[in-house]
Amino acid sequence: MSSSLSVPSRRSIRLARVLLADDDPTARLTLQTVLEAGGYTVDSAASAAEAMQKLDAEEYSLVLTGRDMEAPDAGWRVVEHAKMMDYRPATAFFNAETDQDSLTSPDRKPLLIAPEDLPELLSKVADLISRRASRQIQRDMRFA
Repeated sequence: MSSSLSVPSRRSIRLARVLLADDDPTARLTLQTVLEAGGYTVDSAASAAEAMQKLDAEEYSLVLTGRDMEAPDAGWRVVEHAKMMDYRPATAFFNAETDQDSLTSPDRKPLLIAPEDLPELLSKVADLISRRASRQIQRDMRFA
């Protein structure tokens, strides 16, 4: 009798938890749909205050935020709040209002993503999460 191994379906695998913050419901829903299709668990927030509450309540691997939400510095406030979390999520900005969508790290090094290039978007997200995981391992090794 042969034994069969249970292989999880693509839908049952969740890569990481992402917090998506933006006040534009269309941009938020579109990016959330893309990230969820890529296997990520996504929580969304429509304001900086809501994003900060979620950061306090849950642990995220990545925080993606629009820069200017309800105020010009709203995205920066979300990123600064995320940096204060003990679990240190990766952080990045996205900009859905320009002709060329971009995902930008807070150190202002742009990671340009063409809107129609969804594999590139998912690759950049995976890279940010991977770098965060590497930093956590290095930190844990220093304190071990």
